Amino acid sequence: MSGLIQTFEHGSLRELRLSRPPVNALDIGLCRALIAAMDAAVADDVDGVLLSGEGPLFSAGIDVPHLLAHGDDRAALTDGWLGFLGAVRALGHSRVPVAVALTGHVPAGGCVLALCCDYRVMTRSSEPSRPNTIGLNEVRVGLAVPEGIQRLLRRVVGPHTAERMLVTGAMVGEQEALRIGLVDELVDPGLAAAHALDWLQSLQSLPRQPFRQTRMLARADLEQALATEHLDLQRMIDAWYTPDTQAALHALVAKLGRKPA
Repeated sequence: MSGLIQTFEHGSLRELRLSRPPVNALDIGLCRALIAAMDAAVADDVDGVLLSGEGPLFSAGIDVPHLLAHGDDRAALTDGWLGFLGAVRALGHSRVPVAVALTGHVPAGGCVLALCCDYRVMTRSSEPSRPNTIGLNEVRVGLAVPEGIQRLLRRVVGPHTAERMLVTGAMVGEQEALRIGLVDELVDPGLAAAHALDWLQSLQSLPRQPFRQTRMLARADLEQALATEHLDLQRMIDAWYTPDTQAALHALVAKLGRKPA
């Protein structure tokens, strides 16, 4: 297994831990490693998967400097986005349940991964005045949110709340995330993985085949959201190169203090 994913066995449950310091940013290598790890877990017929992140953040989302480094190479940029969408689909199409432990802020691509999981456990910030946040803030960094990703948010928080969050690129605080159903549990620091694991273990007492069949039907709208027609990759690539998007992305990289590489 790739060093980008740490694997831990918890009986018949498997933990997959994103391991790309410092913030588990999603580049093509990490995305491909996650796809391979999910494929292996499903092939091994585990009862469930716990997805977590090494360090203080579950994932800071797509590695924008990495994608910007491709410059005018549309083929390389396309491969990068295909890697991310492949990781999203690996979670969304999984025939075994996936619970995710969300630590720190969970923006953009990290939030997309979480929306594809069955159960989301978020940690409270250790500083009450600075709560952890989660959301799809793509608009704020110059990216339009594809229809399929919008559908993922709508199915969880409802159409009106999703619209308000999407068009403004809002990141909501931990308590608000719990209130609107964007996360299922809010726990103290250090406990997210344990609570996510507890939820997966609670499913093991259910008759396996009826559970899996019911789950598949209940998540049919999620799978439909990830269909090719709702994730127009060509439109995403074209939009990437528009002047206002490029300006916003380079401003983000400058703010992060990183150079495209």
